[in-house]
Amino acid sequence: MLEVPVVIHTDGGCRPNPGPGGWGAVLRHREHVREMCGGESGLTSNNRMELMAPIMALEVLTRPVSVHLYTDSTYVRNGITKWVLGWERNGWMTAAKQPVKNVDLWQRLRTACARHRVEWFWVKGHAGVADNELADVLATRGMQEAIAQGVVC
Repeated sequence: MLEVPVVIHTDGGCRPNPGPGGWGAVLRHREHVREMCGGESGLTSNNRMELMAPIMALEVLTRPVSVHLYTDSTYVRNGITKWVLGWERNGWMTAAKQPVKNVDLWQRLRTACARHRVEWFWVKGHAGVADNELADVLATRGMQEAIAQGVVC
């Protein structure tokens, strides 16, 4: 019998970039739905928030599972599926011999992915995909709550 995957949609962003930011994630497994969000009130970047969303979603899973992870960030999808192995092999340096940006989050994402069987999918943002739209709303909420609380994650 095939395992039913956990389906996760993620989003992140800042206003302005760099600036305060937020991330959001929608996790679905069978009839169960979990919405998550968070943010940083200080200076962060769109890319950092786009990375935080799948990290937080994967880290909350309590046992190894099959995951279908949807992101509207080509940076995240290409980074984790194409670039990260080379960066790791090259001591976290890019092909241009520059330090990889957001290395702390890439390492954390690699660790989070290692526990699960993750398939990555890119989805066009703001194109009517319901859970992507919800993840965007959650990311905005995470940013607004962080600003209101003055929280720096």
